[in-house]
Amino acid sequence: MNSVLGRRTRILAATTATAGLLLVAGCSSDDEGKTTTANGVELVQGGQITTCTHLPYPPFQSEVDGKVQGFDVSLIDLVAEDLGVKQEIRDTPFENFKTGAFLNSDQCDLAAAGMTITEERKKNVDFSDPYFDATQAVLADKKSGIGSFADLKGKKVGAQAQTTGEEYAKGKGLDPVSFESSDAVLNGLRTGQVEAVVIDYPVVQGWLKDKANADAFEVADNINTGEQYGFSVKKGNTKLVDAINKALTDAKADGTYKRLYEKWIGPYDESAAGDSSASPSAAS
Repeated sequence: MNSVLGRRTRILAATTATAGLLLVAGCSSDDEGKTTTANGVELVQGGQITTCTHLPYPPFQSEVDGKVQGFDVSLIDLVAEDLGVKQEIRDTPFENFKTGAFLNSDQCDLAAAGMTITEERKKNVDFSDPYFDATQAVLADKKSGIGSFADLKGKKVGAQAQTTGEEYAKGKGLDPVSFESSDAVLNGLRTGQVEAVVIDYPVVQGWLKDKANADAFEVADNINTGEQYGFSVKKGNTKLVDAINKALTDAKADGTYKRLYEKWIGPYDESAAGDSSASPSAAS
């Protein structure tokens, strides 16, 4: 990923009605401003759960009209509701999620960024149960003649830096152009910098809702890489992991997960919902 460490970190309030109306009763604060909720979860700042993300990455999180929203945002709002706090969102460089830097420095309680659970990342952070099964898509210019991943050899290919899509492309012998964000990936395709991109399929689904994109580009391939998304926390923060897992389990049981999936992603695919009863260590 191109370094964006120099850009100003922005704090952005989560904007669902739930997050805005939550009470902070039942919390106690220490001298450093941290809060321990009634559930025994310690938060880095009183009255809120602070989420690190990297914008934009629709449909999981993006800023629209000054409001951050998306599938990840809505799921963490459920965690915040259970804890009796609101959610605040901090826009940070994606590389911090791999190292856990912002978690270890107590700038955030958790990271939610459409992030794949990997063995390498688990060395630095702890993950929740998987909440989404993802595939990689090849989105190509209709005029490119690209009809499969195999056709990418010798073509100009793009990917988002520091993502599993980029890693997959490199692992297959490609040398993709790295773009800092998903918006930059799409712009690279639109402007002809690349002929195709490798990126998470849900992102492609969102792009193709725009008629101009659907007229110009098509899904040339969909690759099941066995990826599962998880929310990450500072290593050893088992109480917060438990709180996240409980919210995910409850949401799947009472239909809330399905409703949010259909709102942000599309027709509900139960096979893509992950397995909230599975250990994140089983994910790859």
